[in-house]
Amino acid sequence: MINKLITKNLASLLAYSIIGILLFTACENEMKDINAIENIQQEEAVDIYKDVKIIYSDSAIVKAQLTGPELKIYHDTTAGRNNNYEFEKGLQIIFYDADGKETQRIRSDYGLQRAKEGITEFRKNVVINMADGSVIKSEEIFYDENQKIYYNTVPITMDFKDARGSLQATSFKSDTDFRNIQGENMTGFIIPSGESQIPSFGQ
Repeated sequence: MINKLITKNLASLLAYSIIGILLFTACENEMKDINAIENIQQEEAVDIYKDVKIIYSDSAIVKAQLTGPELKIYHDTTAGRNNNYEFEKGLQIIFYDADGKETQRIRSDYGLQRAKEGITEFRKNVVINMADGSVIKSEEIFYDENQKIYYNTVPITMDFKDARGSLQATSFKSDTDFRNIQGENMTGFIIPSGESQIPSFGQ
C-alpha cells in the first residue's frame, strides 16, 4: 500500500507551456532551450510517492514491511534509470517469520532497487539489526535477489549479541539469515560462553 501519491498533472501543464515559450526564443539560445526540454522530459518520466509503506506478503502471510519518506520510480523513457526504484531520503525494511515475529530489519540513508538486475543497494549508514541483538554496520550493502545473498566490497563491522564478539572485514558475503558469513581479511574477537565456543550470530 502506498500512501499520498503525488500526481504530475500540474508538471505536465507547465511543461507544455514552457515548450510553447521556447518556440519563440532567439536562435542563439537554441542549445539552452534543447537542454531545458530534455530536463522536462526526464522529470515527466519519474513518479514520486510520499510517506511510503509497502507490505510484502505470501499466501496472506506478511513477510516484510518497507517504509520510507519518499520513493521515486523511473520509467523506460529515463535514460540509464529504467524501472529503478529510488529512496533518496532513506528507507527501512522489517522482515518477519511465519509466526509474524520480527527476524531482522535493515535501514539506510539511501536505497536503490535495480529491478531489471534484481539488485537492491543500501548506502550511507547501513545498519542491520537481528532479532537476537546482533548488529551489522557498513556504508554499503547489496542484496542479490536471484542468488539470495547479501554482499559488499567495503569495510563492515559485525557485533555479536551481549557484546560477546565483534568482527571487522574489508568485504563480506552472506545468506539472508546471516548464518553463513564469509568475510575478507576478517579480524576481531569472540568471547566463548557455555557449551558453545563460538557464539551464534543473528539467532
